[in-house]
Amino acid sequence: MGWLDPAPFLRGTAWLDGRRPVRADPDDLERLPWDIAARAALPIGVRVEFTAAPGTRAVRLRYRADVPRPDDPLAALRHCFSLWQGTRLVRETYAAPAAEATVTLPLPARGGDFAVHLPEGQAPVPLALRAVGGALSPAPARPRWLVHGDSITEGWWSTRPAHSWPATAGRLLGLDPVNLGYAGGARGELPLAEHLARLPGEAITLAFGTNCWSKAPATADWLYATVRAFVGLVRRGHPATPLLILSPVLRPEAEHTPNALGTTLTQLRRAMERAGHDLAAEGDAHLHVLSGRSLLRPEHLADGLHPDDRGHALIASAVTRALHPHTSH
Repeated sequence: MGWLDPAPFLRGTAWLDGRRPVRADPDDLERLPWDIAARAALPIGVRVEFTAAPGTRAVRLRYRADVPRPDDPLAALRHCFSLWQGTRLVRETYAAPAAEATVTLPLPARGGDFAVHLPEGQAPVPLALRAVGGALSPAPARPRWLVHGDSITEGWWSTRPAHSWPATAGRLLGLDPVNLGYAGGARGELPLAEHLARLPGEAITLAFGTNCWSKAPATADWLYATVRAFVGLVRRGHPATPLLILSPVLRPEAEHTPNALGTTLTQLRRAMERAGHDLAAEGDAHLHVLSGRSLLRPEHLADGLHPDDRGHALIASAVTRALHPHTSH
């Protein structure tokens, strides 16, 4: 089997800018803050998914990636490609950093459906893939789940991209998670709500608010109104799509400490949840609210803000329970 175009095999994709998967509409970047536009250039959550015929020995993936400067501390880190089958990690394969390279991932002889999680930090662009000793075809499409949030959604402090809570919950739910988390962002930027409205998706989760405590300080009244406006814009494109609002998870330093506008994270969380409950009571039967406050304990936070792998798994489990009744297929 010769080299195959990777496009039919890509999952977790929002937009393509040429051949590069990106996470914001490339035709609408001028309305976004610069930090979100920069994070959107990273292919967070993008995967290569394929079905291997029985007897296929391996898959070869040719890719292009950024390579850090020799003096960059990240220059010594190898590229890690994680091969998963369903909810099981099959193996991890490492490659030396290179601007363009080919990596070979051995496969179990029985074949089946597989997903390859890419080394996100190097912004890899898949160029082609091929089977070794067998045949590959694109894996069956799964319902798309649009997940908007901040650095926690992006997967910070998970040890692998596949361990982030959206990736983990996606496997448990049988969904195709599209990670629209932006480190430092998710402050209620309304142009992003319009991006979400234009994207196809069978489920949506909005998980933001913690950066409204410090990065861009807000009041409870502002966040309440912003959540209502954000959901209203999303609903223009998804009037009946299951939508889960996940309020901020535990952040000990912020829970009872007023921000620059005199508002604690506890007050912001309650405002976000109240906005969701009010919208549901006003007739949005497909909107649901999950409070993030009780999902984690301090020992699940790697740095006082971002969850470790165990914390990401706990969030994924709670989100799975919340979404499963509304996304079963």
